Amino acid sequence: MAASTTLTRVAPILGWLPRYPRDDLSHDLRAGLTVAILVIPQAMAYAALAGVPAITGLYSAMVAMTVYAVLGTSRFISVGPVAIDSLLTAATVGPLASGDPTRYLALASGLAVLIGLIQIAAGLARLGQLVSLLSVPVISGFTSAAALTIAVTQVGPLLGLRGSGSSSTLVEALRALWPTLGTIDGATAVVGFVSLLALWSLKRFAPRLPGPLVVIALASVLVAWAPWLSSVRTLGAVPSGIPSPGLPALAWSDLLTLSGSAAAIALVSFMESISTGTAFARRTRTTVDPNQELIGVGAANAASGLFQGFCVAGGLSRGAVNVAAGARSQVSGLFAAMLIAISLFTLTGVLAHLPKTVLAAIILIAVSSLVDIKGAREIARVRRSDLVALLATAVATLTLGPVPGLGVGVAVSLALFLRPAVQPHLPELGQLPGQDVYRNVTRYDTLRRPDTLILRVDAPLSFVSARAVNDRISHLVRERAGVRYVIVDGSAMISADYTGIDSLLRLAADLDAAAVQVHLAALRGPVRDILDRHEGYRLLVEQGRVHSTVPLAVEALPSAS
Repeated sequence: MAASTTLTRVAPILGWLPRYPRDDLSHDLRAGLTVAILVIPQAMAYAALAGVPAITGLYSAMVAMTVYAVLGTSRFISVGPVAIDSLLTAATVGPLASGDPTRYLALASGLAVLIGLIQIAAGLARLGQLVSLLSVPVISGFTSAAALTIAVTQVGPLLGLRGSGSSSTLVEALRALWPTLGTIDGATAVVGFVSLLALWSLKRFAPRLPGPLVVIALASVLVAWAPWLSSVRTLGAVPSGIPSPGLPALAWSDLLTLSGSAAAIALVSFMESISTGTAFARRTRTTVDPNQELIGVGAANAASGLFQGFCVAGGLSRGAVNVAAGARSQVSGLFAAMLIAISLFTLTGVLAHLPKTVLAAIILIAVSSLVDIKGAREIARVRRSDLVALLATAVATLTLGPVPGLGVGVAVSLALFLRPAVQPHLPELGQLPGQDVYRNVTRYDTLRRPDTLILRVDAPLSFVSARAVNDRISHLVRERAGVRYVIVDGSAMISADYTGIDSLLRLAADLDAAAVQVHLAALRGPVRDILDRHEGYRLLVEQGRVHSTVPLAVEALPSAS
């Protein structure tokens, strides 16, 4: 029994597949077919964005879907190539490949293996909550900036420009694009813009149709049969079949160089997957296990790299299509992977005629929804300091690149998070008329004793906040000559450390010398446990200066003269 439980934890499919309802088979088959139709053009487009051969997108999708179905816990997400991770791959691998396509692919596959190993290790270490490091403003700023960068990098393929290449920042992309604008190929530009218009129209007016597949089929036939479109570049010869698994041919030094970016992409990849899986779980009243998700997505990444693919994640758009098509379980992913495998043996001859400009159009339509202007406005309206994190992330991503941009965003978010601890909210309290209740004097009409100052510490009492707390109390005592009593309300003080406690108690001793008594009130249990070990606190207890509530602290004071 214990062995069976362990096996189902390692491979969740062993737990749910034996109980799989036969009635769900037709629903999962239909959903798998629908997702495969979406993934085939999308995966090839994202492969082009990552800078690897388009066919590797199909390898990645097929392998990732299969592995995730065995190890993942979400019934609905579809793991495969995604736009942001593809850009991150290009940004990481491009500078290291020195223009060698073979080395480029090996680096991209090695990067996927590293990402997978990092995610698996994090899952085994129960670090599923790591995604909390990425706040909504950081994600919004990062994805919007990355989407803009992606869009500019696709202008070259869309218009048939010569030598525009790929870039990891918007600045680099614009600098590379500008000198090539005179090399626009008219036929390519026409096919590209018509494809853009067709994709947008189908998405808006006929969302149930597989727009990318329809456009690819029509454009491929048109380019193959129209002599005046002979200058439009196509994929060319595409290998048939499935590659044999194997480790990428890389040196240890290459893996060490890739490791920093791999850790950042591992976090982004997991963030995309777990946020998508959690959203669908809420809607369908199912559950996902964040730690097992790390293992499932990590194994999918590692397997993708071993089959000459690149990094993958759970895509929101594919998941939405999967749910809308009636998916009931991970079996839909297995069906989709099977159909992709069949296409690798039967459709490669057709894919050779696929125009590269159409892939660029597919990417542009896909990333257009990632520029989140509405979200930025909402963030600015709710809390403007969060807008700082969003803008810092966006600017850093546009100028420094995706991985540094993400690092800047996390750093700014943490700084903003710590700011209330460094500069805590310390409201002065007064008594509500006719009530035994004390509230912020700036928000309520209150009564105050002229000889008493009551302050609430709305932060942990720690080395970070100690100076601000002491400075605030000292300033108000100096400012009000008649103050003889200071009551510190600790009801919002959720934790404390030695520095914070020692600093406050030393202040109490100093104020004693100035004939001002410090009283403590409404301390939480964990904070009292720590204070009990300090000699200065025990002295305050003996002197009757520690109280269970603020009203009791006020009652214990001599009557105001």
